[in-house]
Amino acid sequence: MDGGRIEEVTSDEGWDRALPVLQELWSDADESFVRSWRDEEDYRLFGRYVDGGLVGVVGVSVQRVVHHARHAWIHDLVVTESRRGAGHGAALLSFVESWARDRDCEYVALANRLGNESALDFYEAEGMEAWGYVVETEL
Repeated sequence: MDGGRIEEVTSDEGWDRALPVLQELWSDADESFVRSWRDEEDYRLFGRYVDGGLVGVVGVSVQRVVHHARHAWIHDLVVTESRRGAGHGAALLSFVESWARDRDCEYVALANRLGNESALDFYEAEGMEAWGYVVETEL
């Protein structure tokens, strides 16, 4: 196995490869909706490639919300199920932290679904801490 590389997903072919990985996290979202994220002005998608295959993705943007400080907001971080537990998620998270520092961000933040304790355990093991709750209402 090679050491892996992370690069931005920008091409149609790259998005075609990333879509099934994203839908492992967003299984209730329709394909056209997920593809529409590509057109969002600030959304950037990065993929982790090992031995020529895509093993995980992270979607991120720079925002000012949670702390009202400049931060990288992770919209989605998912490693394909068959490759979980091998350090790919940690590599993607480390990449985002470096990417965020290069953009003068003070934090990296994300929302974790209630009940997704395995993801929360992963983020805490990677040094992130639960800061509060995300509350919402559907319109």
